[in-house]
Amino acid sequence: MTSPSATAPDTRPLGSAAAGTPSGTRRGTEFEGTVTVLARQAVADDVVSLELAASSGEPLPVWQPGAHIDVVLPTGATRQYSLCGPVGDTAHWRVAVLREPDGRGGSQWIHDHVEEGGELRVRGPRNNFPLRPATRYLFVGGGIGITPLLPMIAEADAAMAEWSLLYGGRTGSSMAFLPELEGHGERVTVRPQDKHGLLDLAGFLGDPDPSTLVYCCGPAGLIDAVEAHCADWPTGALNIERFAAAAVRQPADDTAEQPIEVELRASGTTVTVPPGLSVLKAVEQAGVPVLSSCEEGICGSCETSVLEGEVDHRDSLLTEDERAANDTMLICVSRARGGRLVLDL
Repeated sequence: MTSPSATAPDTRPLGSAAAGTPSGTRRGTEFEGTVTVLARQAVADDVVSLELAASSGEPLPVWQPGAHIDVVLPTGATRQYSLCGPVGDTAHWRVAVLREPDGRGGSQWIHDHVEEGGELRVRGPRNNFPLRPATRYLFVGGGIGITPLLPMIAEADAAMAEWSLLYGGRTGSSMAFLPELEGHGERVTVRPQDKHGLLDLAGFLGDPDPSTLVYCCGPAGLIDAVEAHCADWPTGALNIERFAAAAVRQPADDTAEQPIEVELRASGTTVTVPPGLSVLKAVEQAGVPVLSSCEEGICGSCETSVLEGEVDHRDSLLTEDERAANDTMLICVSRARGGRLVLDL
């Protein structure tokens, strides 16, 4: 068992792993534009929700449960936030932001500077955490990790699927959107740690069930515990979204820390990437534009098609099946086995 408060909560569900998701880059059609903050509301301790609308007045892009947007701050920082409002609403988007006192400053900037009537630069939506069809779902949320699960619950409910949610947090007042969840009755189990202690994951998850998909988002301690409990479940049954990168994957062999040669076939350029420099940075230094954001191997912005070569995957996003397919890589963290790669850039 674990508790979502065992690890400091974070504000930005980023990287996910979901066996069974299709291979290929996840960017799809990217939108970038300015949105106006129509409403700002405190929804829990140090958590504000922001209701956004396109400043142009045009409809916003459609999205599916699990999607997030990039918020490009005036400071130059980019942060990802899960969309947590109604999926079918193309007039408004809703995100929720937890202030991180020990974070990198993005959430604090939003809390301190974003007000109703203000504008933000956003891009997306992008979905690294899609809800796949199933007859039964078990949702486990920790802290602000409830945000991507809200539209999933609505989708499961609309599909008349069987579902249950176990939602944990430090205290009741730190847990967002409780009034919205109350309407679901006994399907939702709320367990603030100060009253109930650690989450009873064993009791909630039960035995492996091939008809059930498990979706989990929350702090690393919670995700690690859910992964442990689901170790015997069918491949692809557990779907997780992380706030931050997992432990860095060790190089596959000694050659992994050697310089590598990366051919950017579409650009007709070849770059040498020394140890200590990411492929992403080498590509950028060569003047080849590439979309990126977290640079930690969790958001998927820089996912790039691989044409030749064997990837040494070091990200926290791709599934084992996707890594085995060797047709894409997150160039912000991953490198090459064998010293050479050819990328579709």
